[in-house]
Amino acid sequence: MKLLLVDDEPLELEQLTHMIKQKWPVWEIYCAEETSQALKLSRDYKFVLAFIDIHLPGISGLELIETLKGDNPDLSFIITTAYQDFAYAQKSIKLGVVDYLVKPIIAGELDEAIEKFIERSGYSPSKTVVVEQVLDIISSDFSQKISLESLAEAVHVSPTYLSKKFSDEMELSIPSYIMKYRIEKAKSLLLKHPDYSMALIADVVGFHSQNYFNSIFKKYEGLTPSKYKELKSGRYD
Repeated sequence: MKLLLVDDEPLELEQLTHMIKQKWPVWEIYCAEETSQALKLSRDYKFVLAFIDIHLPGISGLELIETLKGDNPDLSFIITTAYQDFAYAQKSIKLGVVDYLVKPIIAGELDEAIEKFIERSGYSPSKTVVVEQVLDIISSDFSQKISLESLAEAVHVSPTYLSKKFSDEMELSIPSYIMKYRIEKAKSLLLKHPDYSMALIADVVGFHSQNYFNSIFKKYEGLTPSKYKELKSGRYD
């Protein structure tokens, strides 16, 4: 599932991304600080949900919503704002906006807004029982060695069938999903437990070599775990 976040404050984008990833670690999130960037991303990717800051430089969030909705009628929206504005809230209702979140956004309210979107839009990942079972196994056993063969055996299908079924439904291969899941878990641990050593975090999330953990983390995030911890530490306390 692809999400678009639009806000002219980089820190707000980072925080919202972090909060969403805590519950939905494999969702693909794209961020835009300017309306032109948001419009380009909307043309390049098929988003199902967008978070739009109501006050953007040069254009209101509602105007941006109207434009985006014209390009993608199926796109749903959640508005974010630094203060309550009844007039904007009323206009957003007419545009069919799913919800209206006041900053600082609280995790519980964010979760409720996303659940409301899922219920209202009828959006469903349409996962089969087999894929759901695999996701459950990865969620519980991500710190252990997991292979396509072991997963296929656990859900009683062939590795070839499972590989194709999973990729079709999740738009990711099983190895890529596992890596992304582990990296998101590692990011969470780096912030929640600054006293943990890198070796411990690597082991907890399923990388039994710290060097390999560092390499994969940098590949996905563009920086090392220690640098990530240094940059993000204290922002989400």
